[in-house]
Amino acid sequence: MLDKFIQQIQNSSPLTREQVRSCVDFLVQEDVAPELKADFLRNLALKGETVEEIAWFAQAMREKAVNVPIEPAWREKNEILDVCGTGGDRLNTFNISTTVAIVCAAAAVPVAKHGNRAVTSQAGSADVLEALGIRIDLKPQEAAGSLQERHFAFCFAPNYHPAFKHIAAARKLCASRGQRTIFNFLGPLLNPAQPTVQLVGVPDPSLCSPLAQVLQSLGVRRGMVVSGAVSATTTTLNRNSHLDELSVLGANSVAEFYQSGAQLSFTLNLQEFPLQKAQLADLAGGDRVANAEIVMQLLNGKERGPKRDAVLLNAAAALLLANRVKSMKAGWDLASDIIDGGQANQKLNELRS
Repeated sequence: MLDKFIQQIQNSSPLTREQVRSCVDFLVQEDVAPELKADFLRNLALKGETVEEIAWFAQAMREKAVNVPIEPAWREKNEILDVCGTGGDRLNTFNISTTVAIVCAAAAVPVAKHGNRAVTSQAGSADVLEALGIRIDLKPQEAAGSLQERHFAFCFAPNYHPAFKHIAAARKLCASRGQRTIFNFLGPLLNPAQPTVQLVGVPDPSLCSPLAQVLQSLGVRRGMVVSGAVSATTTTLNRNSHLDELSVLGANSVAEFYQSGAQLSFTLNLQEFPLQKAQLADLAGGDRVANAEIVMQLLNGKERGPKRDAVLLNAAAALLLANRVKSMKAGWDLASDIIDGGQANQKLNELRS
């Protein structure tokens, strides 16, 4: 059956909702060859996934997930934040989103972080949190309790998406060939805590608006999808390189929305932020141990260079989305105060206990 769908997408014909559901059923079957699954994912990416296809894949995968049992009354009173990049920029920066998540939790914003081990980077969110001594194996009830009591819970994707086990080999095949797949988009869409507000980074500005549309269709109350340029003067890489984060190295493309409102697309003006001059190398990360050390130095206020700027800028957007502040400049100032006042480091130590 996947062969039939491959032929259809090779003819540039989009999949229907029911066809997507059938594709997902085949992708999660153990007895379907990884090579065939990889061929399907490669051809779908080459065709270009439509907004509807991405949304339908997300819905089908959500139905197979283990959800976090958050009390409806508590959910109604609180915004639940997720901040993450889709991955795939291959620029090997440190774990910016993970650092931002802890800063926001220290600001009393409930953060449900959903992630995995590294696929296209040296250290994924699960790798660095584990190296920091933070539990990544929370069961659903434990995650709900941690979110409500500590304002932070990490949901390790394999534990909440058992169906992914039989897709992993196909994804690795695609990654070894330098081919992204629809699952690069799906990670932020499959958070089992179903966050109400999201800051999502993508490595291509053309993806901002489509992915924002998908998030809206899935019921996210407010969100930003961002892609940060790496200017030609800050790197020897291709001048079209983009971070899957807000960038302190160039222009930022943003698609912002409220659930019931029209989407607003714009380029973020960085002039109001006191950014230090920086090169891409200034944001470089390493393995899980090196990145954990970077996170600790940032949260305890000892790292005050461009890495800190990157955290403050992304935290500013996240705090704005969570309605903790009324402007990004206020979010920058609040994040700075939380680090310098010791609350961020205190939150890290709390999460380690």
